[in-house]
Amino acid sequence: MVQHSYANPAVLVIDMQVGLFHGGRVIHAAEQVLDNVRRVLVKAHAASVPVFAVRHTGPQGSPIEAGSANWQFMPELGIDLEGDTVFEKTRPSCFAGTDLLQQLRAKGIQELIICGLKTQYCIDSNCRAASELGFKVILVEDAHSCNDTELLPASTIIAHHNATLNGLFASLIKTEDLRF
Repeated sequence: MVQHSYANPAVLVIDMQVGLFHGGRVIHAAEQVLDNVRRVLVKAHAASVPVFAVRHTGPQGSPIEAGSANWQFMPELGIDLEGDTVFEKTRPSCFAGTDLLQQLRAKGIQELIICGLKTQYCIDSNCRAASELGFKVILVEDAHSCNDTELLPASTIIAHHNATLNGLFASLIKTEDLRF
């Protein structure tokens, strides 16, 4: 088991929304990823680690417009809409056009544990952005996913991003090894 000592951590759950999870193409290892993200949240809540849950908001008339059924978080996750910090974004980076950076700094957060959707878009963007902003990034390697593309199967995309992000932009950890 990998032991890690966290310095003022927070969990960043990205785009775990009904429409992104169930809409369109099938998410790779969907039920396992959903369960792993849920387990990350259970561990964070039990340890009183701050959770920042973001949902992507599409323009009015889009499948994930604000307030729509598809825009909602996956109910199985147990995101605490009162206790967790919930916010919206319109770009891949959670930092672009939001006050996430100010909120993290105000709470003294030094490490971000990242999980959610989709690997090659928002997970990749946020690992890189958070690292460049000076945060220690921990990517939960089995708690993010995407769907197959015309060029690559999702399993290859996920493995590639885990390998690419590991070291320079993030450290990897498995859900079962995450301890606060």
